[in-house]
Amino acid sequence: MTDASTATPKTNARPPRRQQLDMADQLKQLQAGAGTDAGADAPAQQQQQQRPQQASRPPRQKNAGRGPRAQQPQQQKAQAQQQQPQRAPRKVNPVLERLFELYPQLFGARFVPLKLGVYEELLARHPEDFKAEDLKIAMGQHARSTRYLEAVAAGLARHDLDGNALDPVAPEHVHHAILELHRRRMLRNNGNAEELRPQLVARIAKAVEASGLDREAYAVLVRSRDANANAVVDEALAELAEQAAKREALLRAFEASGRSEQEFADMYGMKPGDVTRTLQRVRDDKKRAEAAAAAAAVAAAAVAATDVQAAPEAEAAPDAPAAD
Repeated sequence: MTDASTATPKTNARPPRRQQLDMADQLKQLQAGAGTDAGADAPAQQQQQQRPQQASRPPRQKNAGRGPRAQQPQQQKAQAQQQQPQRAPRKVNPVLERLFELYPQLFGARFVPLKLGVYEELLARHPEDFKAEDLKIAMGQHARSTRYLEAVAAGLARHDLDGNALDPVAPEHVHHAILELHRRRMLRNNGNAEELRPQLVARIAKAVEASGLDREAYAVLVRSRDANANAVVDEALAELAEQAAKREALLRAFEASGRSEQEFADMYGMKPGDVTRTLQRVRDDKKRAEAAAAAAAVAAAAVAATDVQAAPEAEAAPDAPAAD
């Protein structure tokens, strides 16, 4: 055993407790330090008074003051739709309702282009049902409707009141209907023309082919003061010219090969039906071009003959008397 005086004191031994003063000594110390420590104790007292107030405040939340997080686009769209007032259903013109009752095949679920002069024919057939001004307004609404313009742009034939198909719609009317439908789609698509332009070009190219006119004649027919519309027409005609050049190159290759259509298709990895249709189309295009050129030559000759006949008559006409 080691001696108690040389033993290493324990480091974790607790310090001796301070001797507690009796009540009289505590009062004396308070009275002695009241004058000198009053200024030093004032901040402490203020802190003690502020602590209950700080403790009563609610804990600050994370991201407080920054607002809620951004909601998902679909949720925002749904909320915006709920906030927007619902549109009242559009009232149908009573004249159009009566037209639907009389001619459901023309003014019903499916619209078709109407013959020119149908307005006058309706007035003649139903003088007791329609007033001239009311019918004019109703027919204007019908002709400007998107469904009617779609029927015109599709190149459907015009119909009479009995539902009989008559002449096809004029190419320029088809063209203007396509442009108007494109304009309305742009409005619905916030004016994004670049996304809709390829569809417009393809539709005009299809209308050119359905018109039966050559590219130059179609361009002259539909040319307008709208530079953008003319640019779209030029783009459609350029695509058609490129396609026609490819078809003509195929025809030349076929004629130079000396093979049958089946052998030619197998040689180039094409479907025989596609080869047959393409070659036939090139031959038809050539025939139409030759017929158009012949018609143009006849028209030019007729104009020249008229000018030649008019020249001697002008020379034989007596001069007008001179004015006094």
